[in-house]
Amino acid sequence: MLNWDDVRYFLAVSRSGSVRGAAEKLQVNHTTVLRRIAQLEDRLGARMFEKLPSGYRLTDAGEQVQEFAEQMETSSHQLEKRVLGQDQGLRGVLRVTMAPTVATHLLMPDFAEFSYLHPEIEMEILSTLERVNLTNREADVAVRVVHDRNTLPANLHGVKGPDLNSGVYIARELLDAWRKGETSRIRWVSKTPNGMPDWAGICDVPINGPPFTVPEDEAHIEALRRGIGAGALPCFVGDAEDQLIRVPGSRLAPHGTFWLLTYGETRKTKRVRLFIEFMRARLSRYAEALSGKDAD
Repeated sequence: MLNWDDVRYFLAVSRSGSVRGAAEKLQVNHTTVLRRIAQLEDRLGARMFEKLPSGYRLTDAGEQVQEFAEQMETSSHQLEKRVLGQDQGLRGVLRVTMAPTVATHLLMPDFAEFSYLHPEIEMEILSTLERVNLTNREADVAVRVVHDRNTLPANLHGVKGPDLNSGVYIARELLDAWRKGETSRIRWVSKTPNGMPDWAGICDVPINGPPFTVPEDEAHIEALRRGIGAGALPCFVGDAEDQLIRVPGSRLAPHGTFWLLTYGETRKTKRVRLFIEFMRARLSRYAEALSGKDAD
């Protein structure tokens, strides 16, 4: 029996003409696409594609398979519409994915209230930096900070939220020590080895000490609290920290835009629709705090 997932990957390659294009559409890496195609070829005992300089072209066997694959796709979509589109009950699981910082520092109170309002919905919060695949039903809704709208997958339905900014933050005690002349060198505390971005260096406090790199979100914030140096944080995180303050004279920088993303017929289920509307209203309330302009 054919695996429908293998067939989906086959169709993606045949339509895009490349493994890279199929991988982008399906939100997976190219090795996953190659593995799926190899599995299908092993199952059928025939090559599906010829690899040419211009891309991937269907073989004769591949052309025959494509016809049946498209019939399978049509049947799958009909089943999806019949089952998911009619799922209008409030009982059931609602899986929501987002970055840990967003869950911990911004939205958990809202998730708690949504659960209180709709106690029959079983919520699963997937707080991770890994890109959870909505197409494969790994989650129902993704709350994502998107830096470039053009990178949004075309197969996902998106509801745009507010923009958010980053600022440069420093421990209040460290700033006081610098003002008193007790320290002259302020480190840049970074989450990446790329060092301090140009926009962050424009401020009244010279940041000229050896860099300090802490990739993990919570550890990075704790390093700033401990007065190791100055670093960039989303404004909704930095402004809420009592021990931190924006570096005097520093500027804000665009950090991205919130999007609520769903896939296919999933967005038509009642619990997903209710959650999307609830979160759109909540995010709009946070627009000023997300921009950081209310703390200037």
